[in-house]
Amino acid sequence: MISRRQFLKALGVASGLVGSGLGMYTWRWEPHWLEIVERRLPVANLPDRWRGTRLVQLSDLHIGPRVDDSYLIHTFETVRNLAPDIVVYTGDFISYEGDTFAHARRMFAHLPLGSRATLGVFGNHDYGPAWAHPEVADRIAALAALAGVRVLRNEVAEVDGLQVAGLDDLWANRFEPMQALAGLDPRRASLVLSHNPDTVDEPGWGEYAGWILSGHTHGGQCKPPFLPPPLLPVRNRRYISGEVELSEGRRMYINRGVGYLLRVRFDVRPEVTLFHLDRA
Repeated sequence: MISRRQFLKALGVASGLVGSGLGMYTWRWEPHWLEIVERRLPVANLPDRWRGTRLVQLSDLHIGPRVDDSYLIHTFETVRNLAPDIVVYTGDFISYEGDTFAHARRMFAHLPLGSRATLGVFGNHDYGPAWAHPEVADRIAALAALAGVRVLRNEVAEVDGLQVAGLDDLWANRFEPMQALAGLDPRRASLVLSHNPDTVDEPGWGEYAGWILSGHTHGGQCKPPFLPPPLLPVRNRRYISGEVELSEGRRMYINRGVGYLLRVRFDVRPEVTLFHLDRA
């Protein structure tokens, strides 16, 4: 028989080993354990030429010193191999640092593009420190354009009969839904890109009844079993990840993101979403 003291000592050693292993998993493994989430995206009035096509959503790349370039490049190659017809980026291309623009230029050369269109919107980090530097966003938009990505800033893009509205960032005080949505024809197929899920609770959506693709939350990054994530950068705590049904016929999909601000994830794998477009 072992003594109580020996038992407690063994328990302490075992707990330390479990804790160490869990720490290595949340730091070294899961932040780069990319999941391709595949699902149907039913869109009202979708033209026949779009049925069965592929739309890939990437979000929250956070290009910068914290996220490994090699991991991002591998992710971009994975998306390219999915042969998407359209690629959308839902904000936070970068995490602003001293050499942000040179770093972004290097990494944007690897961004996957859609065969029909590549569109994006900005998140709060794309506006630099305190989300208060539109000149940072302007330079990122220019670099994205050179790489083949059109950034929509409260405007609508027409893509072969599909309307895509891109809303600018809420925290940067650039969110103007009425300006963008006024350009949508409600009788035709449409999608909306908006980085921050809280934007769906803001006024200005009018009669829009369709899908909104968002990011921003990183899915909470860490989710204890049976509990909500303790850190969630939204007012509405329902907005974590995945599909959320809204009022007025709207639905939102929240992508968990590719990158991170702190290199830690637990039970919240990074995500690329592969949507198969179909008529609702």
